[in-house]
Amino acid sequence: MTLNEIKDLLDAEVIIGENQLDMEVKTAFVADLMSDVLAFATAGSLLITGLTNPQVVRTADVLDIAAVIMGRGKKPSPETLQLAEELNIPILSTKFILFEIAGRLYSHNIRGCIEKVGTK
Repeated sequence: MTLNEIKDLLDAEVIIGENQLDMEVKTAFVADLMSDVLAFATAGSLLITGLTNPQVVRTADVLDIAAVIMGRGKKPSPETLQLAEELNIPILSTKFILFEIAGRLYSHNIRGCIEKVGTK
């Protein structure tokens, strides 16, 4: 799916990255613990989280995450916004809860980075 299709599916607002909506994404990872993201997420995936702090963007940068989706209607802090602009990492915000975001994406063929721990 493209980020534009994901935006429409999740009724999301594009906070950063309007110019990257044609990017294709095939996998996603949901977490609020950035240590879990570092351990299990893979490059090119979506990061779905309820966090809004700069560590989310730093983690996304380290792993070459395609885009960050912030759930529950949350918006990035000013520091997070500035860092995402500098690093050119798209951020979308949706009012759906994380479970619903994952379910909607899964039903449209977005798969998890891994299915079980130890199978990366």
